[in-house]
Amino acid sequence: MIIKNARINGKRADISAENGKITYIGEIKENGFDAGGLYLYPGLIDIHVHGIKGRDAMDGDLSDMAYGLAKRGTTCFYPTTMTAPFEKIKRACEAKTDVYGARIPGFHLEGPYISEKYKGAQKAEDIRTPDLYEFKKLKNVKIVTLAPETPGALEFIENCGCTVSLGHTDADYETAVKAARAGASCVTHAFNAHRGFHHREPGVLGAAITENMYVTAICDGLHLHKAAVLALYRTFGADRMILISDGMRATNLSDGKYELGGQTVTVKEGVARTADGALAGGTHTLLECVKTAVSMGIPKEDALKMATETPARLMGLDAGEIRKGAPADFILCDKDLNLKKVIINGELLREEQK
Repeated sequence: MIIKNARINGKRADISAENGKITYIGEIKENGFDAGGLYLYPGLIDIHVHGIKGRDAMDGDLSDMAYGLAKRGTTCFYPTTMTAPFEKIKRACEAKTDVYGARIPGFHLEGPYISEKYKGAQKAEDIRTPDLYEFKKLKNVKIVTLAPETPGALEFIENCGCTVSLGHTDADYETAVKAARAGASCVTHAFNAHRGFHHREPGVLGAAITENMYVTAICDGLHLHKAAVLALYRTFGADRMILISDGMRATNLSDGKYELGGQTVTVKEGVARTADGALAGGTHTLLECVKTAVSMGIPKEDALKMATETPARLMGLDAGEIRKGAPADFILCDKDLNLKKVIINGELLREEQK
């Protein structure tokens, strides 16, 4: 594939791809797809997303979800499970990942190894302590969110063999530091579903600062105040702050009743809540979250980096950048980040799934 007349890193250039990889960036004499001066960015990477357009990672079929996310600019994602009985989680993690649309490198296990106090929209009756024997039966889990204060958590972190993020937790600073030193490298949806930051007890966010961890943030304008978003950005920077959608079934759908993790969720004016009033995931796409971050004062290039290169680095992916040898997964946008075209594996995304 050859893309002509795109804006890449602020300059007009052409780009070519072969076998799904970028082969050249510069001036190309051959004819190709004319980008018409649109801005070319890496496809977005969402490491925490439950669903979209009525579909959910727990359904066991990711085909519609992969296409739906790709159509909205997310070209790589980690289907995120919920706290549930083991067999349901196992079934979700056995879903076919070689489907048309966004790439699926693996799964994100959010729960069941969490704190009941900060369960959020997770089902309390299915919460349990970390179990390595159980966990090793699951396929292709690349990241797990857990509460480090639970019995056996530190041993689990040391031996689970995947990225560990601290979340849905009542951990104090000292416990979170121990978890970081055992191998935990991230905090899940910062400021949401964990003990708050206090000047004498800074909790998991304090540990993230002193232990140089990553943080993920739901920048939809609902989960975090603008001041909280900017506090995270100015503390962690674009190299350690990651934007996530935490999207659920209602993403890009109308208000109404939906299901999430075996619970009924009501969406009103775009805000999803459980019956007890807890926020229940997001209803905005990752690209919408990037645009919200920009509207809050984060430079566009940094907001995009937090949804591409930075999550790729956390997860050890060779992706999220425009450079020779990187995957040919792109989005083409206008100057306001309105999505115009999606390219995955060096091919334009089909308008309708076949």
